[in-house]
Order: sequence, then C-alpha cells, then structure tokens
Amino acid sequence: LVVAVGEHVGLDEISCDLLWRHAGRQTPHDDVGEADWHRVEMTFLVNDRWRASFPVTELGRYVYTVSGWVDRFKTWVHDLQKRLEADQDVRIDLLIGADLVDEAIGLAAEGPDAQRLRAYRELLRSDASIHERSLAALQDELAILMRRHGPRRFATIYQHELPVTVDRERARFSSWYEMFPRSASPDPSRPGTLQDVIDRLPYVAALGFDVLYLPPVHPIGETGRKGRDNVPSAQQGDVGSPWAIGSRHGGHKDVHPDLGTVHDLERLVAACRERGLELAMDIAFQCSPDHPYVHEHPEWFKHRPDGTIQYAENPPKKYQDIYPFDFETEAWESLWVELKSIFLFWIERGVRIFRVDNPHTKPFPFWEWLIGEVRHDHPDTIFLAEAFTRPKVMAQLAKLGFTQSYTYFAWRNDAWSLREYFTQLTQTPMVEYFRPNAWPNTPDILTEHLQYGGRPAFMQRLILSATLAANYGIYGPTFELQEHVALRPGSEEYLGSEKYQVRHWDLDRPDSLRDLIARLNRIRRANPALHHDRNLHFHAVDNPALLAYSKATADRSNAILCVVNTDVHNTQSGWVHLDLDDIGAPPDHAFHVHDLITGSRYAWQGSANYVELNPQVLPAHVLQVLAENRTERDHPTYR
Repeated sequence: LVVAVGEHVGLDEISCDLLWRHAGRQTPHDDVGEADWHRVEMTFLVNDRWRASFPVTELGRYVYTVSGWVDRFKTWVHDLQKRLEADQDVRIDLLIGADLVDEAIGLAAEGPDAQRLRAYRELLRSDASIHERSLAALQDELAILMRRHGPRRFATIYQHELPVTVDRERARFSSWYEMFPRSASPDPSRPGTLQDVIDRLPYVAALGFDVLYLPPVHPIGETGRKGRDNVPSAQQGDVGSPWAIGSRHGGHKDVHPDLGTVHDLERLVAACRERGLELAMDIAFQCSPDHPYVHEHPEWFKHRPDGTIQYAENPPKKYQDIYPFDFETEAWESLWVELKSIFLFWIERGVRIFRVDNPHTKPFPFWEWLIGEVRHDHPDTIFLAEAFTRPKVMAQLAKLGFTQSYTYFAWRNDAWSLREYFTQLTQTPMVEYFRPNAWPNTPDILTEHLQYGGRPAFMQRLILSATLAANYGIYGPTFELQEHVALRPGSEEYLGSEKYQVRHWDLDRPDSLRDLIARLNRIRRANPALHHDRNLHFHAVDNPALLAYSKATADRSNAILCVVNTDVHNTQSGWVHLDLDDIGAPPDHAFHVHDLITGSRYAWQGSANYVELNPQVLPAHVLQVLAENRTERDHPTYR
C-alpha cells in the first residue's frame, strides 16, 4: 500500500490506518460502511514498513485491511520544523496551516474537538508572536486532532480484506484418544455399545486425554461388506467397516443400532463433559450401497455406462462397499446443503469437534463454504483434517478453514528428519495457518518403526508426539498395548484390524504404557511451555542419533528441554550444546534440570552437557529447567 501511494507523493508525508472488524454473519459480498470498521493508527518503522495491532476478544472470523493517504498536515508540520531550524520567515506557512485546520473543522462534528480546532485556527491567524504561533502549531494535541479529523483526500484502501480466525484454546492445545466403540465391551461374548464407552471414560480421563475420538458410529451397509482383514467377501457375523456408512437403519444422522441410539450419543457427550473430555466424531462423506441417499438421491452419485453406480477405487484397491459422492453433479447445490446439515445435526446434539475423513478428495470450494457456514453460527467448532496427501494440498486445506491437520510425523524417525520437518511446521509462515496434530499411529497406519522397534519405539514416539506438538493423539488401546503385528510384510495395516472386526482388550496388562501416557499428559497440562508450537527451538548435539529441543514461555518462567534417542535399538550418548537464552538458564552459573518422567535431578553448567540414553530403559529425558532465582514451589510439575 505505501509503495503504491508513494509513487505519487514525492516528499510528502504519509499516514496509515489499520482497519479491522469482527465479520460475524457478514460475507465478503456484504456492503460494509466505513462506520463498521475500527481504526488503529499505524506506526512507521523504516523504509515504507508500518506496524499496528488490534485485540481479538470473540471467537470467529475477523477481517482487516489497511488505508493510507498523503497527510497534508503532517507534511506541513515537517516542513515548518525545517524552516524554523533554518531561521526562515514562516508567517505565510502559519496561515497555510490555519487553512488546513479550518478544513478539518468542516469535517469534525460539533463538540469539544471542533472547539479546540477553532482555538488553534484563531491562534495561527492571530497577531501573536511568531514564536507563540509556531509553538501552537507543533503541539501534540493539534497533531492528534488533525489525525482524527484532517482531510484524507485520495486515500487508498487495500482492496482485499484479510481474515483472522480466532479459535478456542482446545484448537491450540489438545490430547486425543481414539477408540472403536464396538471394541469397548468388557464381555468378550458381545460387541461394545455407547454405554460401554461411557463406562470406559474413567480410564480415558485417567490417561489424561481431553478429546475422545470415535470412528463413524453410523449404521453399516451389508452390500459389498468386507470381511476380516479386508478380505473381499464377508462371512457370517462379520461386522464390516464403519466407514461403509448407511443401511436400512439409516445414514449419517443415525447411530448403528448395535451401538445404541442418538440419545445414547447425547448421553455420551454429556458424560464426557462431566469428566473434562470432549467427544470428537468422524465425518466421512461417502455411502454404503445401502445408504438411504443412494435411493433417494441417485443424482448425487456417478453412474457408469451400464447404469450402475461407481464404487470407490484406489487402484489396485477396490472398495465395493463404498460409493463416493459426485461433487461434479449438476445437483451439487442440494448435495452441499445436505452435507452441511450433517454437521449441524450433530452440533445440535452437543458435538463441537469433528475429524474429517479424506477431505483432500473433495473440492476446495466446498470446504471453504461449508466450514465458513458452520463457523458463522458455531465459531467454537474444531475441524481436524485427515489428509495424508501432498504438502501443498494439506496446506491449502488449512488455509480454507481446517483447524488442525494430521501430519507426516509418523514417518519421520531419525533426528535430522524430525528437526527439518518440525522446523517447517513451527518456524516458517506455515505456522500462521497450519496447526499440526501429531499421531504416532492410526487405524490405517502401523509404521515399520513401530512394527520392529519394540517397546522402546512406542515410548519414543509417544514422548516425541506429546512434546514436539501442542496437539497430539494416539489410537488406543493398540498403542498403550503396543499392538505391532502387520497384516503382511511391507504393509501398514494391522493384523486383525478393528476396522473390520470386533476386538477385546485387556487394559490391565502389566506391559501397558498407560502409566507413561498418563504421566506425559500430566506433564503437558502442568507446563504451559508445552501448550504452543511457535516456541519450539532445536539445540545442537554432537551425536546425530540424539535430538534435543526445548519449549519455553515468553518470560522463560517455564522451560522444558527434551533429549530423545532416535535409535531404539542401541544406547546413545553425546554432548548437548544448549542455547541458554532459550531455556532461561544462566550462562556462567550452575543450574538444575528435573526429569519429569523419572524424578531424577541433574546439575548442569554452561552450554555443553553430557547425556546418555538407553532406549530399553527410557529413550528420552523430559527435563524441566529450574531457574536459579525461583524456588521449587514456583515451578509447575507433573504432580
């Protein structure tokens, strides 16, 4: 903006305002008058760079833009000062200033400001001494009044309104636990229900999670149903995939009768709330051949030349149990409205968090419209994008409105890759619109690292995800019970996957990682440094198998330093070279670090400190830096 104005102003002075407003229900096409904007004066920095800020106090969407103009009064004051310094005659200049003030009086409403402007105008035109009149011309009060009421002829406004989305805190900091309701039964003779999930809540809450995420809970189709381990044909008693949504029992606005009813889901939402949890639902925009939409709205699906509906394919994979929607249909408007109504249906029943299945396979304009529509009325809604696709597509989905996104974290295993990837996520412009949610495993992803790394790999990936990212999740109970057998070599599918069958889990197994998970979640909650992504800082280590990083609050009153052995098979050691300023440690005095997992304490000094980690015992340190000038009581702990 300043450059555009500056092409025509020569040596004239420029003023700029930041204009902002809460968008509310307004769309970019609504007429917005000048009175609808709040104005903030921008401060000149250097070389055509200006700065201003505005407060955000409500959830939802704000927009802002910038206005700039040639400031004739500021130019006049600047020139007057130079003439006075050169001891020139300024009588005519003072009269020019009076004319500028007179013009401002005509623009100001009657009131105290107009009265003060008249007083300045009369003094500038009076017979008082040049010194007295010049002093009046340079008064801060006059500059403020002229900034407020002075003419802004030929003002230029940046043609775009730039958005700022304000989310609630859980969008920035959350811990997710995923489970299949039908595997929640304590009785091996029957599948689980939503009531069983309610009974499981004390377990999930004790682990320290604040979001409970369920895969689709809707009726499952029978046509083309897949059998156990995704075999093409189901056998008697096979339950099918929850993502094959829809049957004679209903569709996306119904609950599978074996799980319960819509009312039972409402009870689950309330029960979660009582325990400090929120329920996240899975939204998958696809249908079983038995879905009511297929019969009621065949125009929403793509038809093959033989008249049959095209099922989903990802060659060589075939999904005969799923029909994708045809977003290129001529009936796209009615399709969009109906899909939006699915979100609204569950929002009315208390759900405010949604994990969206494969959003990258749907049109970008659809998501921009749908998320904008939902968040207009429900700005506290959180959308997690399950989009394991190309980086630019993932980034664009975030720009369109998705609150959080899955990441490539599961496949970043060595120290160098982790550092490079999380530097990109947290220290580049990407941090302005992309919130990572780090998952070490999902029902679709059992990485080779977890298949062959044993218990150390599960501990390592848990600590990394919980401390590198402010948002993270695990798919349980497979994770805490270290389920690691793949369907076949080279596959990331679980053998006996819950996607196709009911499982029963012994949550009290002695080898469970539940205690470590609970402790890490307590550490996360107690230490505000771990509640953010932007404050991630990596430190140098002389061993490439070790990864060192820290997070600290702005005032360094809380600092967490993590050192992780990325080699899950061998003990690794090395010297960590700390950036002491980033953790609030003194450069020339000893300081203490407290391992929040084991309780051990270490006395460190200076930037270089030795670390040795045996992955069979514990593959990482999660260290709280104990500043010298604070007492033990001042430091948050995991207790």
